[in-house]
Amino acid sequence: MKILALETSTEYCSVALWQDGALSERCELVGQKHSEVLMAMVDGVLGDAGCRIRDVDGIGFGKGPGSFTGVRIACGVAQGLALGTDVDVVGVCTLQALAEASGKDKVIAALDARMGELYLAAYEKRNGEWATVIEPCLCKPGDAPQIAGEGWFGAGSGFAVGDAALTARYGRQLADADAQAMPQAGAVATLAAVEFAKGNAVDAALALPLYLRDKVALKTSERNLLAAAR
Repeated sequence: MKILALETSTEYCSVALWQDGALSERCELVGQKHSEVLMAMVDGVLGDAGCRIRDVDGIGFGKGPGSFTGVRIACGVAQGLALGTDVDVVGVCTLQALAEASGKDKVIAALDARMGELYLAAYEKRNGEWATVIEPCLCKPGDAPQIAGEGWFGAGSGFAVGDAALTARYGRQLADADAQAMPQAGAVATLAAVEFAKGNAVDAALALPLYLRDKVALKTSERNLLAAAR
């Protein structure tokens, strides 16, 4: 099975192709230029694998939380490509993608949501599958939900916000943290493959972003990119 994955929820833009467990990926720090580079990266990853978009069996995308514009781009492009190739899609929480990429079994994932707030969730791997311990939420570092136990690993830019206030919040419960970690398409593809195997993929028209903070408009360039993908 071949699964194409897109992740654009932060200042990084990444695309991955999962082929029966083997991953190929491209990732670039693009700031706010996702709409300018995403389709070229899709073409590049497919070209590297000797594939065309019509060879893909499904599409995964980082559904958020994250940058409103970035989340919309990933969802809209995934929908457009899936509708054009008649395949289903899977939306993957960007915080769970952080947990997956960490290689740890107990992860508090947090992304900088700006304005002194964080997108945060916690996951624990049980019997080889992720269980959600804290549901994705929007919070201030000092108000982050409490969690039981020790040995947690912190992943994501949220651990660099406010002079490491989140690290202080969890104290000795944290074994270590990586504030440079970002959600990337390789982890999205791996998690999407699990959902496809379980039969949890949906029609492209039913794919929805995960918003924890609202915004109402896209730039003209972003609307043009989504229209081209469709």
